[in-house]
Amino acid sequence: MLAGFSSIFALLRGTAFLLTGSGLLGLLLPLRGQVEGFSTTSLGLLGTAWAGGFVAGCIFAPHLVRRVGHVRSFGAFAASGAIISLLTGLIVEEHVWIVLRAFTGFAMAGAFMVIESWLNERATNDNRGTVFAFYMMVTYAAIMAGQMIVAAGDVTTQSLFMVTGIFYCLSLLPTAISVQAAPRPIEGVSLDLKGLYDNSPVAFTGSILVGVANGAWGTLGAVYGARIGISTLDIAVMMSLTVIAGAAMQMPIGRISDRMDRRYVLAAASFGCAIIGLLIYLAMARSGYIVIALTAAYGALAYTLYSITVAHANDHAGQGDFVKVTGGLLVLYGFGTMIGPLAGAVLMERMRPESLFLATALAHFALAAYVLMRTTRRAAVPVDERESFMTHPSERAVTPELLRLDPRSEPEPEMDEVANPESIADAEPDPEATDIEPEPARGESG
Repeated sequence: MLAGFSSIFALLRGTAFLLTGSGLLGLLLPLRGQVEGFSTTSLGLLGTAWAGGFVAGCIFAPHLVRRVGHVRSFGAFAASGAIISLLTGLIVEEHVWIVLRAFTGFAMAGAFMVIESWLNERATNDNRGTVFAFYMMVTYAAIMAGQMIVAAGDVTTQSLFMVTGIFYCLSLLPTAISVQAAPRPIEGVSLDLKGLYDNSPVAFTGSILVGVANGAWGTLGAVYGARIGISTLDIAVMMSLTVIAGAAMQMPIGRISDRMDRRYVLAAASFGCAIIGLLIYLAMARSGYIVIALTAAYGALAYTLYSITVAHANDHAGQGDFVKVTGGLLVLYGFGTMIGPLAGAVLMERMRPESLFLATALAHFALAAYVLMRTTRRAAVPVDERESFMTHPSERAVTPELLRLDPRSEPEPEMDEVANPESIADAEPDPEATDIEPEPARGESG
């Protein structure tokens, strides 16, 4: 079995380096910006710029990959990430950082799409669930590792920016030296807003509102921690535990939603998030332990909402429409993450740090109210006609290529090699597929 997964493990190593660098930079920027006295609005715009760049990357990066191939494209994306992280450390200026953050989002979207399409090509219908699980494990572990590196370093120096660049460069190695055939061209992203809304108004609206709340917290959570005076280590633990708590609670809450109307579960979880957010706002806790406990409880509910939303949408979707529907919701979620950081920043700047949770509470209250209203307009899908709940990693930006790796996409193998990853690993590299120019035969002109 391990031999069959050898090529996948190589790709996962590259993914681990890439996500470690991404997690490190994502936490480092708001903390360093706070030290430099950047305005809250500028810190919020870092998240908006990242989300805008990421959505743009999901839409336009496939064109570059189809033109120059996977290996060259991934090299360009990862190298761009390294260059941008080093420039960010050299030019400490809030407006420059906002522009660079947008380019980082674009580059990371392209890099993730290349790796995820490669994993998708290596996976078969028999092992797709295992590959998806491995990828999620690497995702969570790498992001947490990057955040813990921030806690071990000094955010006031350039060293952590250089460490980020090193991780981005390390992510190049597994694909640069690979002899595996490149996967099929990456497909573009299509967005049918009317079709998405007609399929499920709850999922359409929910994806945007969950994106607003998660975007606000993901961008400004570290700023909130710094402004209430907890340590960098506590901030790193706080940001990591919200993700872990959300990941741990997805399956239990999802299983409950399999047994009753998912909309009631979505409304209850949204209302719970809003109440916890208001409690954090009113409590004004300054102890690291209390803040970590409260935010972990918040993350345990907040990071389940998108998965329930996707599951509800797919209950109403036609067979084989998983990628189309979920890909569209992903873009809507991305739009929400562009709005959330700005909304949170405005409230934090005009009031106090805990006002971040007023922004998230407003989004969650709005979602709960809308979902409950929709329960009176449309009957629930019968339990025996629903798809089983599966987790969805909304705590990091997800590309459409990851959706094709999800077991729910159920792709059919088109050739024997796809059905047998081991045979691919042993095959001779195809010069055309691996982006390598064939050497001219002896006696032939170049």
